[in-house]
Amino acid sequence: MAGLYPEIEPYEQGLLDVGDGHEIYWETCGNPAGKPALVVHGGPGSGCSANLRRYFDPERYRVVLVDQRGCGRSIPHAGAPVADLSANTTAHLIADFELLRTRLGIEKWLLFGGSWGSVLGLTYALRHTERISEIVLMGLATDRHLEIEMLIRGLGAYFPEAFAQFREGVSENERDGDLSAAYHRLVMDPDPVVHHQAAADWCAWEGAMLPGVRPHDVYEDPTYRLCSARLVTHYFSNRAFLEDGVILREAAKLAGIPAVLAQGVLDTSNIVGTPWLLHHAWPGSELVMLDDVGHTISAASMQNVLVGATDRFAR
Repeated sequence: MAGLYPEIEPYEQGLLDVGDGHEIYWETCGNPAGKPALVVHGGPGSGCSANLRRYFDPERYRVVLVDQRGCGRSIPHAGAPVADLSANTTAHLIADFELLRTRLGIEKWLLFGGSWGSVLGLTYALRHTERISEIVLMGLATDRHLEIEMLIRGLGAYFPEAFAQFREGVSENERDGDLSAAYHRLVMDPDPVVHHQAAADWCAWEGAMLPGVRPHDVYEDPTYRLCSARLVTHYFSNRAFLEDGVILREAAKLAGIPAVLAQGVLDTSNIVGTPWLLHHAWPGSELVMLDDVGHTISAASMQNVLVGATDRFAR
């Protein structure tokens, strides 16, 4: 089928206490007896949108959407005036998925995600391979340190004016260092004037790296911007809490899990070869390159590939 499925509402939803003072929002949509699928959203910090429900046939899938710690409808929210991110790591998020899977009585599920959702989904799949039936990913990333450095500083030569403004947002003695760490210090500052300005500056740089992609309306909300900037800089400055290159080194463990990997040719992550490297490290994976697409899920050709993949795996 072409395009997304019609809008649907969840038939069940709630908050799951995952410990450390955190409760994560979850919802299930579609057919309660259908094929289970887990949506792993991007960001970090974006939360799940209602549109993500529409990539699955609601008659054949039991779709589980989760807002990761600190974002969306999960509590506490990282966009609060003061936030504690000490219990917000990749390991925590993976443990949350496993706890939710157990609570929902799911044996195996399909993983669906993109961008940061690609990193988190792949890490989860590598640690709990026996729980994964299929994988559908877009906007491919593995969070090698090189990939993170490209997003912090490496693309500065491609977008020099925006990068110059980005550097000016931190103190002069921090401009040649780790800009994600410098910005993280600012967005965590308890002074609203400081943290909101830093969040706006960080999000402006993120937007500049996505030419031709209109920023989502949610970025007009200062609380959303702050949440997003805090979580992204937290994960970037800690290099996603992952050993450098571990996903690519271990990707062969996923052999035998059917997978569709969709990537826009115009996506800046192609500069360091991530899609090709992931596909060739993962025996049996299918890589679909889309000539007219950047780092976005909203392009019609990308939507058709992703829906086509979930339709195929539903059979």
